[in-house]
Amino acid sequence: MPADQLSTTFAALADPTRRAILARLTMGETSVRELAEPFDISAPAITKHLKVLRNAGLITQGRRAQWRPCRLEAGPIREVAAWAEVYRQFWEESLDRLDDYLVQMKKAAKRGKHAGSKE
Repeated sequence: MPADQLSTTFAALADPTRRAILARLTMGETSVRELAEPFDISAPAITKHLKVLRNAGLITQGRRAQWRPCRLEAGPIREVAAWAEVYRQFWEESLDRLDDYLVQMKKAAKRGKHAGSKE
């Protein structure tokens, strides 16, 4: 059964090495060799990470003679952001309600103090 795009993207983003590769690609396209430099892992391991990112649609890989530049494709990340936006709105609304409740509690506490001091 094929996975949906959002699940595939989350699976690709689950690994810190792949997230670091994507972070590097935000600065522009670069070679596989340059992407592999900061990591203490084998070339086949980097190749596997790049394959996962390609399959998720997060990167494209070209070919220019011996150079195989990788480029970030942000579309799937945009889909993750759109999905998460619903939950961001939920939390903001929840926190706004909590803030309103706390303001009401403080006002009620002040009224209680003032009422108690008049007796």
